[in-house]
Amino acid sequence: MDSFDLSPLFRSTIGFDRLMRLADTATRVDAGSAYPPYNIESTGENAYRLTMAVAGFSPDELEITVKENALLISGRSKKEDEKKAYLHRGIARRAFEQRFQLADHIKVVGASLDNGLLHVDLAREIPEAMKPRKIEIASGGGPRTIDQKAA
Repeated sequence: MDSFDLSPLFRSTIGFDRLMRLADTATRVDAGSAYPPYNIESTGENAYRLTMAVAGFSPDELEITVKENALLISGRSKKEDEKKAYLHRGIARRAFEQRFQLADHIKVVGASLDNGLLHVDLAREIPEAMKPRKIEIASGGGPRTIDQKAA
C-alpha cells in the first residue's frame, strides 16, 4: 500500500488540513531527498540543530529560507573553471533543495558554515499567551456576579 486515504477524516475535522498535508507528504518517498546528507539533533529541551554536509559550497552559494512553517535550504554552485581536467571527481557539487516542515513556534535562530558542514540552529519559542499561567483564587464572598446592562 503506497498511500493512505485520509479523506474520511476531512468529514469530521475542521482546521486540521495542514496536519493532513504533512501526513500525506511524510508518506511519499522522494528519491532526491538523500542529497546532501544531514543530521537532526536535539540540543536542549526546546532547541534543535540541523547539520547538513555541503562540502565544496561557499556561504554565497547557499540559501536558507523560512516561509509558512517550512524551512528551505538550497545550494547552487557557481560555474566552475572548465580548464580543470579531473582524473576522478568524487565531490558532488550538484544543485540541491531540501525542504523541512517546522512545527508551530519553531524559529531559526542562526546558521553557520564550518568545515563543509552547514549548521542551522532552531528553537521552540512559545508565545507568552500560550504558556501556562496560574490563576489566583479569590477568598471569601462566594461567587461574583457580573451585571449586565440592557442595550
